[in-house]
Amino acid sequence: MFGTPIKRMAAIGIAGALASAAATSAFASTANQNSGHSKHVLLLSVDGMHQSDLAWYVHAHPHSALAALAGAGVDYSNARTTVPSDSFPGMTAQLTGGNPKTTGVYYDDTFNHALLPAGTTKCAGVAPGAEVDFTEDLDKNKNSLDAGQGLSGLPGSILKMTGKPQTLIDPAKLPVDPKTCTPVRPHQYLKVNTVFEVAHKQGLRTAWSDKHPAYEILGGPSGTGLDDLFAPEINSQAIGYPAGQDWTMDNAATQQYDGYKVQAVLNEIDGYDHSRSVKAGTPAVFGTNFQTVSTAQKLPTSNGLKGGYLAGGTVPGPLVSRALDFINTSVGTMTAEIRKQGLANNTTIILSAKHGQSPTDPTTLTRIDDGPIKDAINAAWTKAHPGAAPLVKFSTDDDVMQLWLSNRSQAAADFVKKFLLTHSATGNTVTGAARTLSASGLKTAYAGAEAAKFFGVPVSDPRHADVFGIVQHGVVYTGGKAKIAEHGGADQQDRNVPILVTSVGDLAAHHNGRTDRTPVETTQIAPTILKLLGLNPNALQAVGIEHTRALG
Repeated sequence: MFGTPIKRMAAIGIAGALASAAATSAFASTANQNSGHSKHVLLLSVDGMHQSDLAWYVHAHPHSALAALAGAGVDYSNARTTVPSDSFPGMTAQLTGGNPKTTGVYYDDTFNHALLPAGTTKCAGVAPGAEVDFTEDLDKNKNSLDAGQGLSGLPGSILKMTGKPQTLIDPAKLPVDPKTCTPVRPHQYLKVNTVFEVAHKQGLRTAWSDKHPAYEILGGPSGTGLDDLFAPEINSQAIGYPAGQDWTMDNAATQQYDGYKVQAVLNEIDGYDHSRSVKAGTPAVFGTNFQTVSTAQKLPTSNGLKGGYLAGGTVPGPLVSRALDFINTSVGTMTAEIRKQGLANNTTIILSAKHGQSPTDPTTLTRIDDGPIKDAINAAWTKAHPGAAPLVKFSTDDDVMQLWLSNRSQAAADFVKKFLLTHSATGNTVTGAARTLSASGLKTAYAGAEAAKFFGVPVSDPRHADVFGIVQHGVVYTGGKAKIAEHGGADQQDRNVPILVTSVGDLAAHHNGRTDRTPVETTQIAPTILKLLGLNPNALQAVGIEHTRALG
């Protein structure tokens, strides 16, 4: 089921892990690390990985590839990702240096009060307000791994997928700019430039692998920053699995999917494009995102193994442990290939995550269906304001509650906040037992001007949620019992992710790595990448706006 790319990856990975273990490590110094002597920076973003996961794995597997990287590099153990802790703002943070207030990216599926609905072709007189959906829904065919390219022989042929997947986005599914009456593509929605754009303008090659074609957003507002984007659709029908099951619904399938992206990176290390069909040179900035740990954390069970964490939430259960093994093998694979190509002395690896996942302790989980909560808000509003439109216009709720309202007045936002914080909600626990929580499962909520202040934008900003709710620990807004963890909110477990920076050439040293407990943010990865390459971090617009510092 796993196919040739996975078999090759595993074979190289074992050798790489052994080689890395034999080297256990040292990273010369932070000063040398940030001196701009790298020609290549490989960024690895592992969805769901907590800093505690990395620390546990290194301790439990002292001779592993991850332990070698940690022992040779700088482990920023007090790192935080964005709020909201969604994949889209989490990834744009790493590659722009900015938080949502600066990037304008709050989630992968949001609402914008200033844009027009998808499909609008005659804009005069159309009321503003539109969903901004940058998920698999944009694909020409979201049920196909190649997003509608029409490749034969899938999944084995997936590496032949185009490196310009923006061509696979259906423009009729994009929100529309009322000024030009044209669709707004993901890269046009981003308000600031990216690391890829800065490097590309300097004549350096760039490449990335991620989970949807919508990640063309990382090419930056110009749309030209990425030379090669490999973006097979993770939410498509998993080939060889039951109908209706995508690559996230079975952890072995997720590993198979991630394995294609690992193979793409190996091809790029070898100096080819992701498909290994064009000799283009090893990129200066490249990397991939992993989904395997994330699905192992979310799935109650998969492949006969229990998902999530053991009681207490500090030790990964068997499925998460296997997923971390997969990441370790992948890191070993890449490290070995970098050495094989003679690139060790000028390549730096940065390991981080777009987001963590909450809760880790299964006993704290409460799954709440958010549908009845929104229906109750709308019913209460209509009762108080006969004839008024439903108040909740759009929502995105994972382990966060984000509501966009049809009425943006402070009075309307306060109405919603009061309703949420004075009504209880009933959900179910990891055992399926009922559990009722106060305040709709929220710890606090920000309404109207409060929400704008929370994010640091004007209340008139059309992008931020009108009501932003932070959940009580362990709450996941989901119907049924399909998930045991989620992300998106402001929980410690959503936000405390790894940042590990290691020069591959330093793996031959001995325990010269160190742990830096200074509070840092994943936004600092972007200027660090440029500094490592000898480029000016201030070329990033978000760095100028937020004064984002490179890691030091």
